[in-house]
Amino acid sequence: MKQLQVNHLTAGYHGRDVVHDLSFTLPGGCVLGVLGANGSGKTTLIKAICGILPHQGQCLLDGTALESLRPRALARRCGYIPQRSGLAIELSVLDVVLMGFNPHLGLLQPPTPAMRRAAAEMLDTVGLPGRGGESYLTLSEGQKQLCLLARALVSGADLLLLDEPESALDLRARHRTLHLLREVAAKGDRAVLLSLHDPNLALNFCDALLPVDGGRAAGLVYPGRDREETLTAALARLYGPVCLRRCTDDHGQSHLVMLKEADAL
Repeated sequence: MKQLQVNHLTAGYHGRDVVHDLSFTLPGGCVLGVLGANGSGKTTLIKAICGILPHQGQCLLDGTALESLRPRALARRCGYIPQRSGLAIELSVLDVVLMGFNPHLGLLQPPTPAMRRAAAEMLDTVGLPGRGGESYLTLSEGQKQLCLLARALVSGADLLLLDEPESALDLRARHRTLHLLREVAAKGDRAVLLSLHDPNLALNFCDALLPVDGGRAAGLVYPGRDREETLTAALARLYGPVCLRRCTDDHGQSHLVMLKEADAL
């Protein structure tokens, strides 16, 4: 099992700590959603785990300290999707996805035909069929997020770290993306950690939740097995008085919905 263990992680910017002494364990095959307000430390946590930010503490993946890995080896183990791609050069959509294979290629070694096929198939999977020849810069922000998701998935990384991957997506694409991440985690025995703004998405698509407030967390909660009282108490620490309701959709699927207590009256 591809297990991530975070021990006493503290990180921040310009001498100011944003995340304080966070510890948790994420088993392989699971999706962990990090919840919190803007500025609570969600992005800082993800950047620290993937090595972008220096930090105190330790992040272990299958017992290997990620801090001990060289950048190329770290890229083979961790796939990272930021809120904004930062890509501002003219590349095709397919070429952006193929960048996911770079840690597995030698210097100046081109992607193999099999890699090109896998990249094109992944574009189909994330919802961008037939878009491989287009310029990445012409995509909408939501389409860019899907392209970067395809890049992370083809990398084969054991740990996927996604910073608000649904933020620019429409409702249908959000649900498709989170369904896909659940399948990837379960089938590929990968660990998936993502930050989310929407607690209702987190409640229904994540195996575990890490509520973060002021850079601190009380521990993990589990929507699929914890009592609703436990979930409610954890969410109330972030959002104030809330209640949970269980609803059934048109397909007979049960969903948890979080409401502010005033809205539930």
